Amino acid sequence: MPTRWTAQEEKEKYQELHELYTVRNLSISEVAKVLGISGATVYDRLLRLNIKPEPDKKQRYLNKKEIKLPKYSAELAELVGILLGDGHISKTKVIVTLGSKEKGYVNYVKRLFHRIFNQPANISVRKKGYYDVYFGSVDVVRFFRKMGLVENKVLSQVGIPSWTSETDQYRRPLLRGLFDTDGSIYKIRFGYQISFRNRSRPLLEEARNMLIRMNFSPSRISSNSVYLTRKSDLNKFNREIGSYNPSKVRRLKAWVGTEVVKPGTL
Repeated sequence: MPTRWTAQEEKEKYQELHELYTVRNLSISEVAKVLGISGATVYDRLLRLNIKPEPDKKQRYLNKKEIKLPKYSAELAELVGILLGDGHISKTKVIVTLGSKEKGYVNYVKRLFHRIFNQPANISVRKKGYYDVYFGSVDVVRFFRKMGLVENKVLSQVGIPSWTSETDQYRRPLLRGLFDTDGSIYKIRFGYQISFRNRSRPLLEEARNMLIRMNFSPSRISSNSVYLTRKSDLNKFNREIGSYNPSKVRRLKAWVGTEVVKPGTL
């Protein structure tokens, strides 16, 4: 049971907490640090002294940051492609989940977030070695939701934001982001093949239409995938879209000098 305060002690505690929490607008955790007590104790004191807890008015409520939302750009289009591939959105965070062997690409995605929003993203490692690159901001979550991105891409059958299909300036980086997350390169009987795999049908249809508008010859959708198989398409993809995922860059470069793909620039 809390120790009973004298009237003077209660007055002093009230003034102290009112100054820190209400006037200076510190969060509970910040007040706790100043006073050298736990956050739970601060919360109990707020209730005990009839000071209404108002977390939504705090500067860092739900990891809120002062962020200037970006204009449409090639880098933003690439990040949208990455999110459509291996990303998801919660109420407070934008998250990209990547494999245990993709550390180089993890760092690239982290830097991409920073360049676009001028704030650092974070990296966490799961028990099985998977990486989460996450960016906590309710404003950025709203920004992507307004574009049509959702928490569950498959359940909602999400499509590709229309602005990214307007010009090759945006199509190319978006397709690169998709390829670097949901794409594959592998050998088949008579050469090599690139595939885009996703369980959202509208997304695949729109990605296929993008490729056609860029003068590729993609396959029809089959087994939740779209394929590029022609030698000319592989050369063109290597030259015009390429990759920033080191594991895929290595495989693209491995084609150089073969009968399948001639040297190109990434």
